[in-house]
Amino acid sequence: MPLTDAQWARIEPLRPDRTPKRGGRWRDHRQVIDAIAFKFQTGTQWVHLPEKYGNWRDVYNRLRMWSVDGTWERVFTALVAQADVGEDVSWAVSVDSTIVRAHQHAAGARNKGAPPGEPDDHAIGRSRGGLTTKIHLASDGRCRPLAFALTAGQAGDAPAFTAVMARLRVPRRRGRPRTRPDTVLADKAYSSRAIRDYLHRRGIRTVIPIPADQLRHRMRQGSDGGRPPAFDREAYKQRNTVERCINRLKQWRGIATRYEKTSTIYLAGLHVAGIFLWSAP
Repeated sequence: MPLTDAQWARIEPLRPDRTPKRGGRWRDHRQVIDAIAFKFQTGTQWVHLPEKYGNWRDVYNRLRMWSVDGTWERVFTALVAQADVGEDVSWAVSVDSTIVRAHQHAAGARNKGAPPGEPDDHAIGRSRGGLTTKIHLASDGRCRPLAFALTAGQAGDAPAFTAVMARLRVPRRRGRPRTRPDTVLADKAYSSRAIRDYLHRRGIRTVIPIPADQLRHRMRQGSDGGRPPAFDREAYKQRNTVERCINRLKQWRGIATRYEKTSTIYLAGLHVAGIFLWSAP
């Protein structure tokens, strides 16, 4: 679906005002954003964009340019900041990951000449399921994404936890950006001493269940094992918000299956989907 007038009213003030380097004028920003959204919502090939959106190369170039310079992430973050000012962000943050199948067209990106920040593996791994990418994300208590990180599909969840938390930076009118949730909820895959210590040092309440093998190990140690970490079973019921957020993102076919060769472009698609979610009334 294209942007509604209400959504565009929120996004328009955040768009870049600079002119193209080679002179001339930008194509209509709203039309280009609608074209990019259509591409990721439907999973269509670039060359098959409807004629009403104009030349597909112009649309792709805008997507690539604004992904490299961080425009999409800045607009996404600005919308989250606006919601935070209006006290519309629930800071009981859930963290999880999801694997997406990478289409064969996503393979074969050049290792040389990649944009800054592009990993050598382009966040694509190979496993029994074929080519896959893993999306690591944090969501607020209302099922909206707050931060993304990409890895190859075979990567573990716990090692990417700090990368997701590092991307959680919500600007405020005064002072430093907010980077600390009130609570972090996650499943047993994130039950490690390193993650618990990281959250404890930052004064963040931790709601992560303890796997059975960790409990048995602690019991074998007796008094040397110390007390088990506190776990609020009632609060943990809110963790499904991140799973519902993932379901909302995967309603976009170009997100549910990765067709983009570089993780930079695919991450831009995630930010565009997030922009639509945060700008919705």
